[in-house]
Amino acid sequence: MDSFSDNTGHSDNARPRQHAGYAGYSGFNRNRGPRRNAVRAVAAGALVLAVAGGGAYAAGLGPFARDTGPDPAARNQARAFLADWAAGRLPSAAARTTSPGAAQRVLDSFTAGLEITEPALKAKAATEAEDGTVTVPFTARMPVTGLGTWTYESKLPLRRQSGGIWKVDWALSVVHPRLSGTDKFRLEREETKPPEVVDRQGTALSGDELPSLAPLMTRLGPSGAETGARGAIHLVDRATGDIERTEAVFGARTVRDKGPVRTTLHAGWQSAAEQALATHAEGRNAALVALRIDDGEILAVANSPADGFNRALSGTYAPGSTWKIVTSSALLLKHAVKPDDVVDCPQYVMVGKRFQNVELSRHPGATFRKDFTESCNTAFISLRDRLYDGELGDVARKYFGVGQEWHVGAPTYDGSVPAPKDETEKAASMIGQGRVQANPLLMASVIATAVSGTFHQPSLTGGNENGTTTTPLPRDVVTELRAMLRATVTGGTAKVLSDLPGEIGAKTGTAEVSDAQANNGWLVAHRGNVAVACVVEEGGTGGGSAGPIIHSLLAAASDDPE
Repeated sequence: MDSFSDNTGHSDNARPRQHAGYAGYSGFNRNRGPRRNAVRAVAAGALVLAVAGGGAYAAGLGPFARDTGPDPAARNQARAFLADWAAGRLPSAAARTTSPGAAQRVLDSFTAGLEITEPALKAKAATEAEDGTVTVPFTARMPVTGLGTWTYESKLPLRRQSGGIWKVDWALSVVHPRLSGTDKFRLEREETKPPEVVDRQGTALSGDELPSLAPLMTRLGPSGAETGARGAIHLVDRATGDIERTEAVFGARTVRDKGPVRTTLHAGWQSAAEQALATHAEGRNAALVALRIDDGEILAVANSPADGFNRALSGTYAPGSTWKIVTSSALLLKHAVKPDDVVDCPQYVMVGKRFQNVELSRHPGATFRKDFTESCNTAFISLRDRLYDGELGDVARKYFGVGQEWHVGAPTYDGSVPAPKDETEKAASMIGQGRVQANPLLMASVIATAVSGTFHQPSLTGGNENGTTTTPLPRDVVTELRAMLRATVTGGTAKVLSDLPGEIGAKTGTAEVSDAQANNGWLVAHRGNVAVACVVEEGGTGGGSAGPIIHSLLAAASDDPE
């Protein structure tokens, strides 16, 4: 499909200048309806001008820092013209030229016909010719709706008018150096079908039937790059429409041109994951990931709402007590504690602030194993001095791949465990709070690594580069972690899964968000060759909110996927 513009404000065939779904500076705005020369405050464009022009001038920096060059009034007029154009104040921009009527028609037609939104226009150093004309070059970055950004260079000629006022000497070339009375620009879009996506067994996956996959399908590939629409901006002859040159090309040939995108997903697990969220998330934001333990291949990615932000892969959450898997690993690795050691669990401890257990529970004389299965915050915090300040982050990175660069086949957030700034933050990090950040993909990988001993970079498609380097966990540490995870199901906070078949191990988590919000609920679990993780925003407790979701998933998808 083509989008046409005469780029001068004159219609070729009385074509309407309204574009459905376009929220640029002229034409139709789906939120506000038609506008007539309305002032559009476009923050991004205005900010670029403020920094590049007025802000730099005021601070004595940048190309307009010295008054030894052309008349400052000319330079100020150029900056003002660019600022008005970028912000969509087209009548004001046009009034700064020698031909306001023609200028407004061209500026209006140029942005609307080429579906340009939020232009960023950056002025450069001004020069002055012998005849007194001042020239201000500028860089134009023109975002084209749904395609990309067209970047080019142009110039503003300014002449002093009678009365001493400077104005932009209007010509079509002000907008673009190749725009003329004989040549104009045309936007052509290439109609592209959504990529065909299949699961690990070759079964076609539909975004209609599996709605969590719909936003993800255009972002699948070895690099995780956008594989969406393609198009181009051409310079064409006004009379014949013949293409004289191509100014910009958007979108490259991608995996979708080479046949179906084969994923590691499993249609049965994906369907069960979506159904579990639909049934038990109860309208709250939630996300879930299931993956194979022995190779990291992702079986299911589900989000609620399904058409929103991909919380499962790109979310940034405090993982709460599910992070105690990593904390326990760090303690066990250096023999700082053993599962049968007594580590008292009081109701609360003070470390710069009050830390307490969920529902103010307490377990006097508890063993470390009991502290883990009952998710005792105070016991874990009391062990913080047995780890050096950056040790938790070092263990997370070295053994679990956290914070390294994962190449999954789609955009992901790969976690962060900064070294604590003080004792309070160190205490918080022991229980997955503070600045520790994760998401369901990362936490599914964490429990998979804990029970197998080896980190496998998760994958959603084949052929991804492995950007990680990790060390296997010692077998004795793996054995102890597996036993504690199992005990959490049989007699701890993850008893919600105890009636399911199989040797299930799990860890619950409750993560504080703010005083004004309920806690997020977490649950991670493993059974057979599958690891799963789920977060429910404002879910309260992990067992109460994420528990029914994972229970539903494991009950529906009982077989280990091949």
